Amino acid sequence: MGTVYHTPYFDPTVDELNALKQLEMGKAISVTDAITHHLSGRLYERGYVAKNDAGDLAITDTGRQLIRRQES
Repeated sequence: MGTVYHTPYFDPTVDELNALKQLEMGKAISVTDAITHHLSGRLYERGYVAKNDAGDLAITDTGRQLIRRQES
């Protein structure tokens, strides 16, 4: 399998930002829910979300920084 190319600049979609904001407010999103709602795999691939101990997706510090950059 080849290396996945990531552009140096990440421009999140409105849906991706909304998902990150919901995670920041403490809403748990299971992997099944993420698939059902078509949550972008880009957030996971770039480290903005990660799986927690329960196996749900949780926002990372990098994800919180992305939200702050978009709001300023």
